[in-house]
Amino acid sequence: MPELISTPTQIPVPGGKVIKEYVGRVNSGTEAVSVAHMIAPAGWDEPAQTPEFDEYTVVLRGLLRVEHDGGVIEVAAGQAVIARAGETIRYTTTDGAEYVAVCLPAFAPDLAHRA
Repeated sequence: MPELISTPTQIPVPGGKVIKEYVGRVNSGTEAVSVAHMIAPAGWDEPAQTPEFDEYTVVLRGLLRVEHDGGVIEVAAGQAVIARAGETIRYTTTDGAEYVAVCLPAFAPDLAHRA
């Protein structure tokens, strides 16, 4: 039977970024995948990470910068990026961004391996 997810759980993070998890370990108890709506303010950045999960990101508004060992990818509204498990990446914004992130398996802080 289908399961309705009526509301997300907001995950507290420093730096002003808003994470609303719809599907994942926190909101639905799902370990296989997570789906979250993110709103990152202008000037936001996070530490580099080498996650144990693949992350599929679709930018809805603004521009998301993805720093990696080979350079930087700028992902604009209407574009997507795939970061594969084991790659060292760092997400930043200059003017802010709104995006949806899907992680396989589901995001967990201990799987992100943040610097």
